[in-house]
Amino acid sequence: MLADIQCEMNADVDWARVRESYPAQHPLLNLNNAAVSPPPLVVEQAVIDAYRFVSKNPDVNMWTGLDAKLPDIKRQLATLADCDAEEIALNRNASEGLSVAIFGIALSAGERVLVSPWDYPSALGGWRQRQTREGVVVDTVTFDLLASDEEIAAAYSSAMRPATRVLHLTHMIHWTGRVLPVARLCALARERGIITIVDAAQSFAQMPISFRGLGCDFFVTSLHKWLGAPVGNGMLIINRRCLRETWPLLAPFDATPDTADKFDHWNLGTYNSALQAGIEPAIRLHREIGVANIHARLSALTRYWTTRVADIGGLRIHTPLDTDTLGAVSLFSIAGIDTARLERTLRQSFSVHVKYRRVGQLEGLRVSPHIYMNEADLDVFVAALHAAVKEAN
Repeated sequence: MLADIQCEMNADVDWARVRESYPAQHPLLNLNNAAVSPPPLVVEQAVIDAYRFVSKNPDVNMWTGLDAKLPDIKRQLATLADCDAEEIALNRNASEGLSVAIFGIALSAGERVLVSPWDYPSALGGWRQRQTREGVVVDTVTFDLLASDEEIAAAYSSAMRPATRVLHLTHMIHWTGRVLPVARLCALARERGIITIVDAAQSFAQMPISFRGLGCDFFVTSLHKWLGAPVGNGMLIINRRCLRETWPLLAPFDATPDTADKFDHWNLGTYNSALQAGIEPAIRLHREIGVANIHARLSALTRYWTTRVADIGGLRIHTPLDTDTLGAVSLFSIAGIDTARLERTLRQSFSVHVKYRRVGQLEGLRVSPHIYMNEADLDVFVAALHAAVKEAN
């Protein structure tokens, strides 16, 4: 562990030591951490040790041993997220948490839900399913992802109707990294008695964030992206006032209508408890570095590479760069160049992995470095991009 790393913002963080705490990435330069990031080595080892521990006496060691630690893990997550531990349910990822909210909120035919085309596809699919099966009306608000916060707030406000019951929001848009003014939008919804769901899969642990500060009813995230927990871990936070009236996605083992336990993924039945053993060391490392330092570092890495590709003709960055909310995730395109082909060229010819993204008329390559990366890694990407563009022309 990095015992000498300072937590305070503006403290000197030894990023070389941070890099050594992660497994080396090969054969590809991994610039798609927004999808899934590698866990730190200490997290990886914790899972291996826990799996071996389970194997020695599965029935006892899994449930009496590992699962007994979950309440403390929830307390630690509650400190990070600024909520009560009793409002937290642990699950497999943000998609599962979103499904709990989408299918668990009681709605009647004719009642309305407000979404945007920038929300996560499976979440939109869930709402469309409720529309088809139950007659819930799904409205879509449209806005430019490069618009101002004021323009975006105005668009949402205008789209809210008297029958709107749920507002579905994405904090950081996974397509481009744009951060929406979610606290302001939740306040607008609260004034009108509208339930709010916030998809924070990309923002949690990447930047300072507060469940209480956002003022939402449901908060959903994955823990395998920016926190560094093992793949297969997610978190759902449900405001206490919504616990009783929200239906669980799976029938709970115990009758606990007033607690978040009814949403925990142990209701699946037997599952791999060893994966959750990696959450605590991930939290510990995250705290040692400090979320403000992490956000500042990720923002700096994004600004580093974007300034070094600005000389490429026709290049367009689809992410606001001149903002305090800039993080690791951004999207770019180059006029006249086939974006999907450019992704393949970077991977096959230069061993650089970025992610092709397309939604509606927006198309580009998403770039998302992580704290284990450095400027030299981004120099490799910048050189590869220049070479690939030259080749394409």
